Amino acid sequence: MKPLVLTFLACCSLILAGCANPGVVQISPDTYFISRTDKGGIFGNASKMKAEVIHEANEFAAKQGKVAIPLSTQETPMAIGQFASFDYQFRVVDKDDPEAKRTALVPRADIVVEKTEKIAADVKTKEEKAPDLYTELTKLDDLRKKGIITDAEFEAAKKKLLEK
Repeated sequence: MKPLVLTFLACCSLILAGCANPGVVQISPDTYFISRTDKGGIFGNASKMKAEVIHEANEFAAKQGKVAIPLSTQETPMAIGQFASFDYQFRVVDKDDPEAKRTALVPRADIVVEKTEKIAADVKTKEEKAPDLYTELTKLDDLRKKGIITDAEFEAAKKKLLEK
């Protein structure tokens, strides 16, 4: 009976070791990642889990005499059939590094709402100028001299320009 109990306990410890938190994972020379899942279900505490992850990152950096700078976070709330989880990516920099002074995460939208509608707008790309009377009359006269328009058409267009 004793060997059976010992075998059972050994199997349980192997299974639990496989489910253990992997700890701090290095993803580049100065960038690290911690991922944690709260398997407490309705009895779990997601806020405590997040605080522990951030604390672990800060301790990791402090052991190296450095500071942990948050890069990104991703959290999944607990839902039916889903445990709460928290992923934390951070950089480890010297305490004198300029980035150590700016430690706030850049806010990003959780939800993006796209609204598509047609609107009417009076858009002018160039400033409209009143045509120069002298230039217009010169163009008309040039057209008449080249025989493109008749004298009657010239007079009608000239009268129209002068009335504006």
